[in-house]
Amino acid sequence: MTATTTAPVAAPQTGTPARRPSARLRAWATRAPLLPALIFMIVVTQLPFVATLVISFFDWNSLYPGARHFTGLDNYQEVLTDADLRHSVWTTVLLTVAVVLASLVLGLVLALLLDRRFRGRGIVRTLLIAPFLVVPVAAALLWKHVLYNPEYGLLNGLLHYVGGPQPDWISTAPLLAVEASLVWQWTPFMMLILLAGLQSRDHEQIEAARVDGASDWQIFVHLTLPHLRRYLELGALLGSIYIVQNFDAVFTITSGGLGTANLPYTVYQSFYQAHENGLASAAGVLVVIGSIVIATFALRVVSSLFREEVSRA
Repeated sequence: MTATTTAPVAAPQTGTPARRPSARLRAWATRAPLLPALIFMIVVTQLPFVATLVISFFDWNSLYPGARHFTGLDNYQEVLTDADLRHSVWTTVLLTVAVVLASLVLGLVLALLLDRRFRGRGIVRTLLIAPFLVVPVAAALLWKHVLYNPEYGLLNGLLHYVGGPQPDWISTAPLLAVEASLVWQWTPFMMLILLAGLQSRDHEQIEAARVDGASDWQIFVHLTLPHLRRYLELGALLGSIYIVQNFDAVFTITSGGLGTANLPYTVYQSFYQAHENGLASAAGVLVVIGSIVIATFALRVVSSLFREEVSRA
């Protein structure tokens, strides 16, 4: 007589199976640690801009708060039609174009030199980067007192040594004095961007061009410059974003006098000296809009550079 065995029957599970979190819930859980930083950024940057935008539609003089009233776009019309404000806009454009172009040219020359191998290249690179690390106000004070001062400045000291004239650099060429200090500070930034572009070139293509008999100038014109186009655009756009908003050099070197008042300095003058809150806010909004337009192009250039690097990898 044989015994038969039966397999144990599994007991039915009780309760409901655990639900997997939805994709939306997982996405929020991933972004949750970033929410405090996002809220802080909105409170610090966006809310003041919204307040500035609202004030720009009012005729608002802080000395006469009771006379405040809504004027619509009159402040913007005054910014665009007033002779002094138009001159400050033109000064801003001229200052930006001159500094960016000069910094790009000098940065390209220095990048080409640093792309070559020589003894002490790391030390030279560090020394050339140093001006960009100086605080903007300190850099402007350095140029104003150490270099431009007509009595004890370095430039007049060198001219006195060779028997040359002793000009007052700031009063003789005020805008050029501001531009020179900004070029000195921003050339290292352009140099770093262009040096990164030079080091990302296809060296096999360059060696093949040399084997085919191409000269250094032909390689530079037909291979190096086309490769650096995106990097030149990026440097020009990022530099323009800063120079358009520059206040430190103008305020420190010339105090906005002698025709050097740019739009940011005019905003400061309208707000803190004339107490015209509405007019200053309208000018500030125009500066922000211009910066956003430039930044949009800069982000497009950066994204195209990233796409090129990914496709190359």
